[in-house]
Amino acid sequence: MDTLGRHLLVEYEGCDPDTLNDESAIRGLMRQAAKAAGATEVAVVFHRFSPQGVSGVVVVAESHLSIHTWPEHGYAAVDFYTCGDCEPERAHAVLLQGLAATSAEVMHVDRGARGRTCSMRLTVHEVEPEDRSRPEWTGIEKSTETDPATV
Repeated sequence: MDTLGRHLLVEYEGCDPDTLNDESAIRGLMRQAAKAAGATEVAVVFHRFSPQGVSGVVVVAESHLSIHTWPEHGYAAVDFYTCGDCEPERAHAVLLQGLAATSAEVMHVDRGARGRTCSMRLTVHEVEPEDRSRPEWTGIEKSTETDPATV
């Protein structure tokens, strides 16, 4: 199938709160993630909130990577949207390790599918690691190749 972009939406849990609250560290990790994905950096904008938290975006020629952190919850929400030959999964691997996350919920969405009524297609929805014993993960299913036209 011909698609224009790949979109990873990731929620990281159990992250190091100090890292999540460090604007410089988050900026560095996001730039490293963009590089790992094979993206071409265009612009970088980050902001530290008071009393805590960081939001930012790395604009790349292939689209963007964005992050929003909640240090008080050990949580970060990240968006990797790329087109072309980029590999957003490599960016995810950088952040998973760099944030010291104990788990991540990941959705892979193909965007801009040509020749289809529905141009977005959820291809993967999973929790890493696959320990489903935690109550907040109840109801989350690992799914692949979800076709909205058949749902």
